[in-house]
Amino acid sequence: MHVLIAPQEFKGSLSAEEAADAIARGIREARPAWRLDVLPFSDGGPGFVDAMRRATRTDTVGIVTHDALGRRSLGRYVVARDDGAAFIEAAQANGLVHIPPAERDPLAAGTFGVGELIAAAFAGKPPRIVVGVGGSASTDGGAGMARALGARLLDANGAELPPGGGPLADLDRIEWKAPPALDGVEVIVATDVTSPLLGPGGAAAVFAPQKGATPVQVVLLERALERYALVVEQDLGVRIGSLPGGGAAGGLAAGLVAFLGARVTSGFDVVAAATGLPGRLAAADVIVTGEGSFDSQSLQGKTTGRLIDLCRVAGKPCVILAGRGEGALTLSSLEPDPRISMERAAGLLSDLASRWARGFPTPLAPGEGCGLA
Repeated sequence: MHVLIAPQEFKGSLSAEEAADAIARGIREARPAWRLDVLPFSDGGPGFVDAMRRATRTDTVGIVTHDALGRRSLGRYVVARDDGAAFIEAAQANGLVHIPPAERDPLAAGTFGVGELIAAAFAGKPPRIVVGVGGSASTDGGAGMARALGARLLDANGAELPPGGGPLADLDRIEWKAPPALDGVEVIVATDVTSPLLGPGGAAAVFAPQKGATPVQVVLLERALERYALVVEQDLGVRIGSLPGGGAAGGLAAGLVAFLGARVTSGFDVVAAATGLPGRLAAADVIVTGEGSFDSQSLQGKTTGRLIDLCRVAGKPCVILAGRGEGALTLSSLEPDPRISMERAAGLLSDLASRWARGFPTPLAPGEGCGLA
């Protein structure tokens, strides 16, 4: 039996690499003769840099940057040795993982640190920069990123706005001149969502609550982003309000398009091409993937949903291991207390994978998840 193990991160508990290793341990315990192809995956969010580092020959660059609340932190990106392309994981700077729940501030969180990572990458004169977005703590439309690269966001009195998405409600004009280092550089946004910046399916309405925003703050952020989109169109000539994928990472994707002329693409496709996923999937008899929460959003461009689609086309069974969710084998079935489940996620995931492997074959249809028997 040849098994492809390709999970993404289990948010808040395991990186994609830790999850993949845990699944592999469990399967090896139950079925030592099986051949395992271990492929920790990312669709542009946390783990993107590690996925690209494993897939290609790269050099890692570390810099001092700032997190979503402006505190100094360490960030890194990788540079491909063959052509000098830079791969940046925005969550290295503005990731929600860096902000404890009690310290989250949805109105003030920003993307300045992401701009610092991009500026550092520009210094290497790459032919292209691929920015993986996802897992962010911010909803500022990429305003902080632009500020780090030289933009000035001003109110009606000519004063610079404070950081974060909330203050964008007072935005009057933007002063921006693209840095010379941008000349000749292709900027690509790798994302796992198609959500626009604005509206009921946008950055504030859908994703801000996941970052700690109250219903009142969601309304404030939506209004602020509406003002931001209006001024961006007025001063930069770029329409970002309804741009597919523009709502990714709290609108960071829209900001990258507006200020750097970026092109939005599927983060899953970027990693799949780099890791040779099509061939590895074709060689496997069964695919095991997973994430922290398997739900409707999983089917909208995220790793698990895309793998299910590919398995269905290829006629391969796909097993979903998740912290929680319907249509998957879940850690919550082994440990119902969410706090304990997250603390013991690695051991529970190994146990879950082992139980599945011992019970294989199960009545799986191609491309369908595996529920508990």
